[in-house]
Amino acid sequence: MRWQGRRQSNNVIDRRGKGGAVAGGGLGFFGLALVVYLLGGDPSHFLQEGVSRTVRSVVQGNAPSSLSQEQQDALAQFVSVVLADTEDTWGTRFAAQGVSYREPQLVLFTGGVESGCGFAQSAMGPFYCPLDQKLYIDLDFFHELQTRHDAPGDFAQAYVVAHEVAHHVQNLTGVLDKADALKRRASKAEANGISVKVELMADCLAGIWAHDTDNKGYLEAGDIEEALNAASQIGDDRLQQQGRGYVVPDSFTHGTSAQRYEWFNRGYRGGDLAACQTFAE
Repeated sequence: MRWQGRRQSNNVIDRRGKGGAVAGGGLGFFGLALVVYLLGGDPSHFLQEGVSRTVRSVVQGNAPSSLSQEQQDALAQFVSVVLADTEDTWGTRFAAQGVSYREPQLVLFTGGVESGCGFAQSAMGPFYCPLDQKLYIDLDFFHELQTRHDAPGDFAQAYVVAHEVAHHVQNLTGVLDKADALKRRASKAEANGISVKVELMADCLAGIWAHDTDNKGYLEAGDIEEALNAASQIGDDRLQQQGRGYVVPDSFTHGTSAQRYEWFNRGYRGGDLAACQTFAE
């Protein structure tokens, strides 16, 4: 992806190295175990369900990073450029509908961070908190994406950011509220299915951003393949098979590898919100 020398977003908050601690109200081990391998989750529903409300967790922010300071700083600049790109895409698309786009902020942190959805640890991976409308990323996740999930490349990393921004778009357009209302009336398996639809829509919206970015001439050969590979590497079926040796479809919350690949590709090829209606299928 061609990103050097381009506009960086003013909405990045750098809390790297500051760490944090919390007593009570944290996600705790059980909540982390559910989302440690899932990309793009919304941690607020764990807090709303009361998971580990009595668990005490203390995280120090000075744990050694897998990345050098130079690598960290380069990634911070990169995600700032990607965030600026998403601002352009969604600002233009919202304006075309006569609506102003409220830009999210992106918080860079190490170890742990206090968010509007509660305290979160790096093990959760990147996430979006609808309560404070912020994205949270520990840049070490990108090292994990490459080494543990076999998804290298800068556009795989850009996909991560675009997916989280897509949750913000869903928040602004009321999708998250409607999904939460449906979940409250659903069984556990049905609620998981609703979560899958939300996540696949976010993949599709990330594909729309990739479509617009490609049209601006910023993509290079192999970029889309990197994003598609990342989407497929983090499917529920693949991750469950790797983590526990078997697959439980009723527990899926993000979609299979094939589904995530397909919905990102739909957004990229169609470039149209009409292509992202996961709840219609």
